[in-house]
Amino acid sequence: MKKVAIVGSGIIGIYIALRLKEKGFDVFLYDKKKEKDIGFKPCSTLVSERIKQFLCFSDNCIENTINTCKIHFPRKTIELNFNPKHLVLNRDKLIKEQLVLLNERGVSLRLGEEIKSIPLNFDYVIGCDGPFSVIRKELGLKDPEMKIGMQVFVDKKDNANFTDIFPIQSGFLWKIPKGDYLEYGILSKSSKAKDILINFLEKEKIKEKQVFAASVPLGMVFSKDKRVALCGDAMGLTKPWSGGGIIWSLYAASILVETFPDFKEYEKKTRQFFQYKILKGLIANKLVNLIGFTFPYIIPSKINYDNDFPNFFKSMIDLIRKNF
Repeated sequence: MKKVAIVGSGIIGIYIALRLKEKGFDVFLYDKKKEKDIGFKPCSTLVSERIKQFLCFSDNCIENTINTCKIHFPRKTIELNFNPKHLVLNRDKLIKEQLVLLNERGVSLRLGEEIKSIPLNFDYVIGCDGPFSVIRKELGLKDPEMKIGMQVFVDKKDNANFTDIFPIQSGFLWKIPKGDYLEYGILSKSSKAKDILINFLEKEKIKEKQVFAASVPLGMVFSKDKRVALCGDAMGLTKPWSGGGIIWSLYAASILVETFPDFKEYEKKTRQFFQYKILKGLIANKLVNLIGFTFPYIIPSKINYDNDFPNFFKSMIDLIRKNF
C-alpha cells in the first residue's frame, strides 16, 4: 500500500486525507499543533453552501446563514444576493468533527509533530501547511503574493442574515454577524492596515480589541517534484476579489485527488480551471472599485451574485448596455 504524508490539518488537508484514504492509500496527517489547539485560525470561515459537496458536518458547526452582502461605497450601497447562500462556520467545531471522522476511517493522525523538512519514507507528500509553507520552502519555490488579513471579535449577539463590506483604496473592511458575536476585519496590502481597522472600529464606537492577523496568499504555486504536491494556502489559491480560499482550494483538492498521484496532470487541470478565473477576478475587482467610487449610479442597487464563480464580464456588459 502506498504511503502518503499530508502536512497541515486544516480544512484542505483533512479533505484530501479523507478522500485518499477512500482510494486505498495509507494516509498520515501531520500538524505541529496538538489536538486541543487545532481549529483556530485568523479566518472568517464564511463560505458558500458548496462546502457541503466536499465535507459532511453537523448543523452544530453553523453559527449563522448569510443571504446578502451589502457593499457600502461612499455614495451608494449595493446589495449582492448570494446564490448559493453562505454559511458562517465555527472552524474549531468543524475541524474537531473532521478529526473524529479521520480516526474512524483509519487515517493516522500525527498531531503535535512539527515538520521542518519534506518527510522521508513516504511515497508521496502533500503540503497543506499554510501561506508560509515549509514544504514549499524546502522545494525552493517562490512565495505567492501576500496580503494581510486582520480580524477583531466583539461580544455582541447579531443574527442578521447579511454581511457588510466597506471598500477602501487598498482593499476592504468587513462586518460579519456570527450569531453570538460580531467579527470585524480588513484585507489589504497596506502597511497601515491595522491603523485603518482601528480607526474604523472607533467610528463604529467599538473600543480597541485584540487584533488577530494572518497572511493571505494570492497565486498558484506548483511543485515540479514527482512525489510532492501543494494545495490550499501553501499553493496560494484564493479569490482575488475577497481573499477567500476554502471553496476554491477544495475544488483544487478534488482535482488533486482525481488525478493522484499524477501531479503534472493535477497542475494542468488546476491551471485550466482557475487561471482564467483569477485573471478575470483581478481585472473585474479593479473595474468594480473604479466604478463604485466614481460612477456608482450605473450599478444596480441589487444584484444576484455567485461569490465563488461570478460572471464578472457578463455583468459589466449588461451594465454598459443598460446605461449607455
